[in-house]
Amino acid sequence: MIKRKWWSLTSLAVGVTMIAGLVAGCGGSPSATESKDIKIGGNFELTGGVATFGQSAANGIKLAFKEINAAGGVLGKQLVFVAADNKSEPSESTNATTKLITQDKVVAILGAVASTNTLAAVQVASDNKIPLITPTSTNPKVTVDNGKVRDWVFRSCFIDPFQGTVMASFASKSLKAKTAAILTDNSSDYSKGLTQVFEESFAKAGGKVVSKEAFLQKDQDFKATLTKIKAANPDVIFIPAYYEEVGRIVKQARELGITTPLIGTDGWDSPKLVEIAGAQPLENTYFSNHYSPEDKDPKVVKFVESYKKEYGQTPDALAALGYDAALMVADAIKRAGAADPAKIKDALAQTKNLQLVSGIITLDADHNPIKSAAIIEMKDGKQVFKEKVNP
Repeated sequence: MIKRKWWSLTSLAVGVTMIAGLVAGCGGSPSATESKDIKIGGNFELTGGVATFGQSAANGIKLAFKEINAAGGVLGKQLVFVAADNKSEPSESTNATTKLITQDKVVAILGAVASTNTLAAVQVASDNKIPLITPTSTNPKVTVDNGKVRDWVFRSCFIDPFQGTVMASFASKSLKAKTAAILTDNSSDYSKGLTQVFEESFAKAGGKVVSKEAFLQKDQDFKATLTKIKAANPDVIFIPAYYEEVGRIVKQARELGITTPLIGTDGWDSPKLVEIAGAQPLENTYFSNHYSPEDKDPKVVKFVESYKKEYGQTPDALAALGYDAALMVADAIKRAGAADPAKIKDALAQTKNLQLVSGIITLDADHNPIKSAAIIEMKDGKQVFKEKVNP
């Protein structure tokens, strides 16, 4: 009897504790609408293979939030950026997203940089109904899965089909190339997607792909593969990959006597590219990008000046796109009228004629921006704005 009574009292105590915990969980701490701050998560490659990309994008976001907060914030609240390092790995990207949502209680997430890492995060964000904006992931699958739009996922960059088409057109029209070789990173969704689009677009323009080779991320020696490509004697070599491997490929290609124009995409955009490849080997190379710091548009000029003042260096496209993604989420929260994930998601989908550093954007039905692209030429180890391509 005593034992039974003790059990009853214990059960009652546990029940009271559980109820108290539930009450605390529901209302014991300030909700997103009651808090003085609005937490925005950042899932970025702060270390690992594409760390300079993640750091640039995060720097752009921090600058945007600093300026927005100095001007009074959004809805009278300060924006707080909570960054998590995905270490440039898909599994860590999933973990970082989970942490930001469950522990940090963010109302939206910016990131990741690489398409593979963003794809590893989208399901977690969608399942938890938290809007995700990637500044830089260009693979179409990020926002559309098997023909169905991912309701909670958006981006501030153009997508691979546009970028691949731009470079195929540039190769055939500006470089007068009739034949091309493609060197693909088979460990990257980004690279494989661009390869497919470039090959199809180049063929439509009357060109012919005479050699297709592949490598894996973190490979060091590309000379055997480049020797095969050299034997095919293409007019141009398309390398849709990230700066670390691209730098080694460019350096080794020139060492083998390959003087052919080398072209690529926004994955080339890093100060590390020149450090790895060298200025001379990068002569006669071109890549598509989201903006140029040489653009004389007043918004670009102001951004470049502010970024240089804050970080002591010229902002690359990753920084500009991070800055733009921050402006997108701030604009959406303002139009939503509340720091509520569902309302932010709906406002993001309605983004129209928003003036950003990388251009005026309107999101299409697939949550992709309609915007222009820049062609960058490498000269004396520096990026030179060559031409602009409109959609």
